[in-house]
Amino acid sequence: MSGHTAGRAISQRLADLALAVVVGALAVVAAAQDKDTTALDHGLLVVGAAALAFHRALPLLVLAVATASGAAYVLHAHPGPLGALTVFAAVHLASQLGHRGRAAGASGIFLAAYAATGPTVPAAIERTGLLAGWFVCAVVTGLAGRNWQAYLRQTEQRALEAERTREEAALRRAGEERLRIARELHDSLTHSISIVKLQAGVAVHLARKRGEEVPPALLAIQEAGGEAMRELRATLEVLRTDEPTGTPALLVERARAAGLAVELSVTGEERALPAPLDRAAYRIVQESLTNAARHAGPAKVRVELAYGTDVLAVRVDDDGAARPERPPQPGHGLTGMRERVTALGGTLRTGPREEGGFSVRAELPLG
Repeated sequence: MSGHTAGRAISQRLADLALAVVVGALAVVAAAQDKDTTALDHGLLVVGAAALAFHRALPLLVLAVATASGAAYVLHAHPGPLGALTVFAAVHLASQLGHRGRAAGASGIFLAAYAATGPTVPAAIERTGLLAGWFVCAVVTGLAGRNWQAYLRQTEQRALEAERTREEAALRRAGEERLRIARELHDSLTHSISIVKLQAGVAVHLARKRGEEVPPALLAIQEAGGEAMRELRATLEVLRTDEPTGTPALLVERARAAGLAVELSVTGEERALPAPLDRAAYRIVQESLTNAARHAGPAKVRVELAYGTDVLAVRVDDDGAARPERPPQPGHGLTGMRERVTALGGTLRTGPREEGGFSVRAELPLG
């Protein structure tokens, strides 16, 4: 887990704990205003409030505990509307996490228990009607909060996508410029250096053929011409090569810095790979992380590199929004990935996972 992700998780836990403490304190203080409140009543309120600290991990269980303890409290103590505070908070949080129907059902159960404490039917209807409005607001505000968070996530993803598009465009322009420079160097310098080298060689050959001593300057020109040609060819090779600018580990770090929850696992004896194989592994991880950032939503991603004796296995899984019943349409990224793997004699399997999310598995022969 990266420092950014760990810090965010700690902040969420502290916020959840603070919420439970504040709600519990308010509920207990309100209950203390009634001199007939017993230790059992305080215990029920504390249990309901403490459960709120775990609402992210166990939202439905927290909703059930808060509703049961709240209903038991009102049936035993017959409190005022503030006795619903812990249940109100649990309903709001469950609705915000997407459990709208369960939240409404819990509200109905608690309101039924609350109505049963009314001294008369008209009084029960009056006090329960006011409280029902509160619970409707809890469900609605929970849904509004969920929609707002979804909007923020989409905005962040669009910003990341725009940044990635700008980076890709810059890299593409840089590659085109490299190729243009390589062509210019090849068309101009290669021809001129070749002519100089050729003429120097002819002059040396004729001098030796006539039995004359070859001038040292002529030999130096011939040697310098050959060296210049070798260096120029090496430079052109660098300009024309589209090598990856990093490693899969660096890609994972960049994705974490951008907010994607990514884990990297490397098994086997990690070693240097041939350039085509190294480039293919890099591009597979790069494209998979890009697709996860674009389509998986707030998902966790696991990248696995397994160095075998004869095969390098690359696997990238996420637990995002993809489902077997609605597989995504393959785009240019997956097509290019498959072409790379096929060109190296490997195999590639992509598609939704049974448990949800998307999986990319490639096996690249090391031979």
